[in-house]
Amino acid sequence: MSAEVTKILSALENGDRQAASQLLPLVYDELRKLATHRMSSERASHSLQPTALVHEAYLRLVGPGNATSWDGRAHFFAAAAEAMRRILIDNARHRGREKRGGNRLQLELHDEHSSMVQTQAEDLLSLDEALTQLEKEDQQLAKLVELRYFVGMTIDDTAQVLRVSPRTIKRNWAYARAWLKRYMDGKD
Repeated sequence: MSAEVTKILSALENGDRQAASQLLPLVYDELRKLATHRMSSERASHSLQPTALVHEAYLRLVGPGNATSWDGRAHFFAAAAEAMRRILIDNARHRGREKRGGNRLQLELHDEHSSMVQTQAEDLLSLDEALTQLEKEDQQLAKLVELRYFVGMTIDDTAQVLRVSPRTIKRNWAYARAWLKRYMDGKD
């Protein structure tokens, strides 16, 4: 399936707009699973649903006027992680406005089995700022955080996408969480 996805992404790059309709069935289930996992940490009354997150991210990736050059399946899913991140950040900004009454959401920078941390929407925006700073220092670590936090990929899936060992992902995940916490606490 990976080779077929890469072939279709290449066709998209060459201007074949019908390739987008061929791509969606191949990646939808995986994107939906990732979005569902990510959205499970949002508050219950959250207005954005996993299906909407998948569709919005997909349109940003392959929609009309998007002439992105894809370097295979891994690049596509990394871009999907970035798109989901931007969508969630935009949604948090919108929700956090006083006139909208938005104030709380779930934020997790812990391993899968850790308890959830209740926090203000501003913390998600603070995370985005910290992640932008981390990206200036180490793009690979920033991409790791996007894939783990915003897309909800497992250690093994993240290792596959980033083309490193799961052990490296575990080590870098621990470091990235500590770096982000220190930055967000203002100790950086």
